[in-house]
Amino acid sequence: MTLHHTALGSTGSRVVFLHGLFGQGKNWTGIAKQLSAEHRVLLVDLPHHGRSPWPERFDFVAAAEDVLAVLPPEEPVTLVGHSLGGKVAMVLALLHPERVGRLCVADISPVAYAESREFPGYISAMREMDLSRVVRRSDADQLLEAAVPDPTVRSFLLQNLRRDPAAPDGWSWQVNLDVLARDLAVISDWPEAELADAAPYDGPVLWLAGGRSSYVRPDYEPAMDRWFPRNRKVTLKDTGHWLHSERPELFLEVLRRFLGD
Repeated sequence: MTLHHTALGSTGSRVVFLHGLFGQGKNWTGIAKQLSAEHRVLLVDLPHHGRSPWPERFDFVAAAEDVLAVLPPEEPVTLVGHSLGGKVAMVLALLHPERVGRLCVADISPVAYAESREFPGYISAMREMDLSRVVRRSDADQLLEAAVPDPTVRSFLLQNLRRDPAAPDGWSWQVNLDVLARDLAVISDWPEAELADAAPYDGPVLWLAGGRSSYVRPDYEPAMDRWFPRNRKVTLKDTGHWLHSERPELFLEVLRRFLGD
């Protein structure tokens, strides 16, 4: 299974971006374009997202192996992952440390999270939307507004809706809502058993946390230190979970410093 990916830049070290749940590689395009003058950048669609294939289930180790298959073999990369992509990036670094020169994890920790977060509601709202009532994207926005009142989050989710002549209503979701709904407990978990034989990752790690987010907390730091002993945590103030979208200039500034260390 080959994941869809987009390359930018022709010189410099390699930087690979992994998006979060409901995202796509193209979510990183703005930041990637600014890095592409001095780095070779790869934007990857994770399984069940964007234009990548839909396997039978979601599995962190399998997802990490799928990402590994599109990495250039000739040199270690800097791996940047947000949320779900951050967990996949961590698993890949732990299983194949020789392929990851440095790691940037954005607003996620190597822990199991409670399932009762906002994501089940997003999935339900998207699955229950009556696509036969959608003529323009503004119609979809109105249909989703009651369930997802935050316009930024709603716009992000609706990036997954695409025109599809083959679909009964002329629209389809580009994200595999059925599998993600079924396997949300796996996505919320951390694959401790599958990593039982993995040694801690000894490369440099930049941990970026949103100041208004609860995904990176002091009580998660023992797990962060256990798996990634060379980590440095930076909190972006007045920023939520989608910190690279909310504060792209600051995110890019901190990432550039890390790449230049």
